[in-house]
Amino acid sequence: MPQSTLLFLSSIALLACGRGDGSPGADRKGTGSATVGSAALTGAGATFPAPIYSKWFDAYARETGVRINYQSIGSGGGIRQFTEGTVDFGATDAPMTDEQVTAVKGNVLHVPTVLGAVVATYNLPSLGKAPLRFDGATLADIFLGRIRRWKDRRLAGLNLGVSFPDQDIIVVHRSDGYGTAYIFTGYHSKIAA
Repeated sequence: MPQSTLLFLSSIALLACGRGDGSPGADRKGTGSATVGSAALTGAGATFPAPIYSKWFDAYARETGVRINYQSIGSGGGIRQFTEGTVDFGATDAPMTDEQVTAVKGNVLHVPTVLGAVVATYNLPSLGKAPLRFDGATLADIFLGRIRRWKDRRLAGLNLGVSFPDQDIIVVHRSDGYGTAYIFTGYHSKIAA
């Protein structure tokens, strides 16, 4: 359903400046794992880019000898660990807020790394493999509880010829507060303020 595809950019939050002796993270609370002369970095954060990060980091290690240990614990976890200074970098699907940047004394550099999509899906076995179309406003109204039944006229208008069942729409969504939820709700807040 191309009208409801939400694009997002995952980024890595990197330390913008060190303590002056070449060690990253020195003016932060923790020590991180990278020190002068070391060949290892640690990072944590968004789960979406983890597969490509794994390939990139393996290739980088083969070329440079620098090992990068990345834990895919979610965007919020990446921001938290970066803020606490327990990792050298964090990855997040949403840029850090001004308050989060202030918490690390502004020592943040957002580096866009990957582009992905968040899509709404549905499970309506009675339609078989018939694809459904949604526009942003209709999808927002489903999640706002304004469209509660599959037989709604707005769904029928977008899907001419589809015989919808007379059933409730049961909305299922992620409950975490970051990453994919940020992208999905950010899109919908622009469609239906």
